[in-house]
Amino acid sequence: MATLSERLRAEGMQQGMQQGVEQGMQQGMQQGEAAALKKLISLKFGELPRWAEAQIQSAGVPELEAWLEAILTSDTLESLLSRH
Repeated sequence: MATLSERLRAEGMQQGMQQGVEQGMQQGMQQGEAAALKKLISLKFGELPRWAEAQIQSAGVPELEAWLEAILTSDTLESLLSRH
């Protein structure tokens, strides 16, 4: 029979692993959407400037999703990335 400290340690490890999986999935989603956005920007506007790449890399998933939708109607890179 496991002691209280062993059970608590096991529960803590399980919780930590679950949080790690969730963070990994979130990072993967962010990276995938950032890559897709950068590809679309390159196709529509040409080479991606450093300032735009930095802004994309620091954006969260909701912002990236909004930009992915807005690229269809944006006339310039500046107008696209100014939308929040």
